[in-house]
Amino acid sequence: MSESQPGGTERGTERIEAFSDGVFAIAITLLVLEIKVPHLQAGSDLLSSLLRLWPDYFSYILSFVMIGIYWANHHYIFKLFQKTNHALNLLNLLFLLFIAFLPLPTEVLGDYLLDRTNQTTAVTLYALGLLFPAVTWLLMWLYASRGHRLLERNLDNGYVRQLTLQYFGSVALYSAAVVASLIDFRWGLGICVRLTLLYLLPPRGPSYHRERG
Repeated sequence: MSESQPGGTERGTERIEAFSDGVFAIAITLLVLEIKVPHLQAGSDLLSSLLRLWPDYFSYILSFVMIGIYWANHHYIFKLFQKTNHALNLLNLLFLLFIAFLPLPTEVLGDYLLDRTNQTTAVTLYALGLLFPAVTWLLMWLYASRGHRLLERNLDNGYVRQLTLQYFGSVALYSAAVVASLIDFRWGLGICVRLTLLYLLPPRGPSYHRERG
């Protein structure tokens, strides 16, 4: 059984999931607030002005999808946990810190993607904005999965290793995006876009082994 000990720090995951949902909702809402309505001069065409905002739309959609993917995966992963504790709560807070930070690099990317002087800096910051939650997600998983510390007892070891390798791979690829963006901003942005599209694929269902009685 996975009952928590009275007075201890181990609890079910319902509260941490509910709190995380709130942060995801706020972060994903803040993204659209960074798209500013154009103020027109007399005789200016509204449609042209709206179309010129395409970098803002692009960065908004990319970040919206990325936060949505993390939200879905957060629910997926926490269904594999039988409990949480103080350390995992803090690691989850660190992860949410970087989720809440993402609207800033999103706004910078939208504002400076077409600025030849600053587009490299804008894309590098955005790649970092995606790298940080990937790193903290990995840390959270490593802590929870080490020795099945907080995982369901009958999760298959091979399945756990597969997820660990997948999360290490994400960190490696986002790190590559940061480095690539310093060489050519298009390379770094291309890696970020491709990873986002890849993560839209549904995750593999969890595998369990039979407990020996």
